[in-house]
Amino acid sequence: MFGFRPDGKKVKDIDPIQRIVPHIMPTRNDAQNMTQFDCPCEPLDAFIIEQSDKGTEYNYMHLIIAAMVRVYARFPRLNRFIMNGRIYKHNTIQVSFVVKKNLSPDAPDALVKLDFTGMETLDEIRQKIDDAIDANNNIDANNGTDKIARILTLTPNFLIKWSVGLIKFMDKHSILPNAIIKLSPFHTSLFLTNMKSIKGPAIYHHLYNFGTTGIFMAMGKESEVPVVNADGQIVVGKRMPVLIVTDERFCDGFYFVSAMKFWERLLRHPAQMLEAPEALTEDIKVIFGRKAREMAQQQKQA
Repeated sequence: MFGFRPDGKKVKDIDPIQRIVPHIMPTRNDAQNMTQFDCPCEPLDAFIIEQSDKGTEYNYMHLIIAAMVRVYARFPRLNRFIMNGRIYKHNTIQVSFVVKKNLSPDAPDALVKLDFTGMETLDEIRQKIDDAIDANNNIDANNGTDKIARILTLTPNFLIKWSVGLIKFMDKHSILPNAIIKLSPFHTSLFLTNMKSIKGPAIYHHLYNFGTTGIFMAMGKESEVPVVNADGQIVVGKRMPVLIVTDERFCDGFYFVSAMKFWERLLRHPAQMLEAPEALTEDIKVIFGRKAREMAQQQKQA
C-alpha cells in the first residue's frame, strides 16, 4: 500500500518525461513495442556439441534464458515494471515459462517461475531450468500456481470473475499478499514461450496487463535462410526467430538496443557464460567481485 510492494522497490530518481509516460499509457497493451531477432544457430550448435562431448547437455532454451539473466544483471533498467502509474524495480531476476505436462494436444500446461540473482553460471541456470521441468512435466504434477487456479475454478463463474477482479484490484493498489505474488507466473521480469520445442513458428505474444511482466519472448522453429558471411558472400545459414514484445515505459530505446546487442554477443559466444560474472549492476551502481557474490547469496536466502 502507498506504493510499497513486496516484489519490488519504487524508483524515485527518474526524469519528468519518463515519470509522466505511465499516465499517458496506463496499461502495458498501450505501451507494447515489438521486434524480431534472428538468432544465429551455428555458435549455439557448436557450443552444445562441445559441451555434450564433455558430458553436459544444453539446449537452445538454456542458452536463451541464461543470456537474458546476464542481460538483466548488466542492464537492470530492463528489470523494472509499472504499477498504478509508478515505476518499480524487481527485487530479483525472474523468468516464467510454460511446461507441457506431456506431448499431447489435450495435455494441460504448468506455469513455472524461477528466481535468479544474475551471478549464476550457465550450468547453475541449466540445472534450475531442468529441475523445474522435471518437477512439472507429468500429468499428476501440481505446483502452487496449479493449486490456486484449481481453487478459483471450483466456484461458480460469477465468483471466479469477482475473485480475479479482487486480485487485480489488490495488485494495482499494492495490497496483494506476497504469497500469491510468489506463485504468480505473471509477476515476473521475463515471460518466455518456447514454440521451437513443438516445432511451431514464433509469435508476437501480448504483454499481460495483470502482473508485472515487462518483456515477453517467443522462440520459434529454426530454418535455413540466405545470409551474408564475413567475406561478403551469400551462403545458407541456420537462424532461429526470437520475437520480442516489450513495455516501452520503463526503458528508453537506446538502453534497450544496447542491452539486446549485449545479449546477441553472449549468444554468439556462449562459452563466456560458463563462468559467473565479475560484476552486478544495481540500477545505477556497479558492484564487483566478492560484494556482488555476497549480495547474490543474500537474495537467494531472502
